[in-house]
Formats: sequence, C-alpha cells, structure tokens
Amino acid sequence: MATLTIRDLDDAVFERLKLRAAENHRSPEDEVAQMLDERSRGSRSFVETFRAANRDMIARRGVLSDSTEIIRQIRDEG
Repeated sequence: MATLTIRDLDDAVFERLKLRAAENHRSPEDEVAQMLDERSRGSRSFVETFRAANRDMIARRGVLSDSTEIIRQIRDEG
C-alpha cells in the first residue's frame, strides 16, 4: 500500500476530521483513506445525493408549498 503525507494541515481541519472519524468509528487516517476512496470513485456525498434528488423532484413536480402553517393548525387543534 502507498503512504501519503499531508503537510501544513490547518488545525481546525484536523479537528473536524477527528470528529468525523470518531462518528464513523474510524481513525483519522482510515477516515481520510475512506474519503479519498469514495471521491476517487466518483461517489457523491449524502448532501450531494440529497440535493440531486431535490432538484429532480422540483423538475418533476415544481416547488412544493411550505407546510409549516398546516402543521401548526393540526398541532393547535389536537
């Protein structure tokens, strides 16, 4: 396997990386390896996938109305 060294990484970036790694039960090194693997394969992140699905829904059905007021009415009646 190859080794990659990243120099002068901003401390804030590394802290965010450590948090993300902990959430995924991985070491920071394994998290970076996973991220690079996904990115190099062209995988989309959850956010990118969600945005694409939202664009597709809008294209098919238009922009949906805001349901906040309807939810408030149902809550207040109950």
